[in-house]
Amino acid sequence: MKARQKDAPKEVVIATRNLGKLREMDAILDPLSLKLLSLKDFPEIPEVVEDGTTFAENAGKKARTIARLTGRFAIADDSGLCVDALQGRPGIFSSRFAGEEASDRERYQKLLDEMTGVPEGQRGAEFICVMAIVSPEGEMQTVEGKCRGRITFTPQGKHGFGFDPIFFVPEFGKTMAELEPEVKNQISHRAQALKKLNLILPQFLT
Repeated sequence: MKARQKDAPKEVVIATRNLGKLREMDAILDPLSLKLLSLKDFPEIPEVVEDGTTFAENAGKKARTIARLTGRFAIADDSGLCVDALQGRPGIFSSRFAGEEASDRERYQKLLDEMTGVPEGQRGAEFICVMAIVSPEGEMQTVEGKCRGRITFTPQGKHGFGFDPIFFVPEFGKTMAELEPEVKNQISHRAQALKKLNLILPQFLT
């Protein structure tokens, strides 16, 4: 009698070429035993233009496009840093804040420069992440995660990416870049969104 073959893990495309983001999502989604692919596995797919006016619009557009082009379930997120003293900027333009080809260091340095003179008590900010999952048939659901903190005066820490070195998390007394990855993966905006996504994924993927 033949042993029953174990079902192959469900393939899900994470709509990113950012290895830092992919590592975070892989660590958090690991318990679901998915086979995660990224856009690096589909080099023929062009960049999706993020021309929405909200995080949700951009995440939905990316996920729908990648699901259609790959014929697989696709997860996309749009996330950014919203700073109180800058009226919510850089927001949806976080990754392009200092120009399309700017490095992480150039982005957070530009932010620090714009906040010159803003005192400690007025440097509040939050990371926001909206995540969309779309089936090959076009069905979509979205979730949102937030992480509140404040902007430091100087960068600190070597973990993470993006604005992590200048985002201070009061509960831990450290910047996001000073936190160990396993801690960040519990409290970040992306972690909060992924926890919500985990609740709907098993049924959504059937």
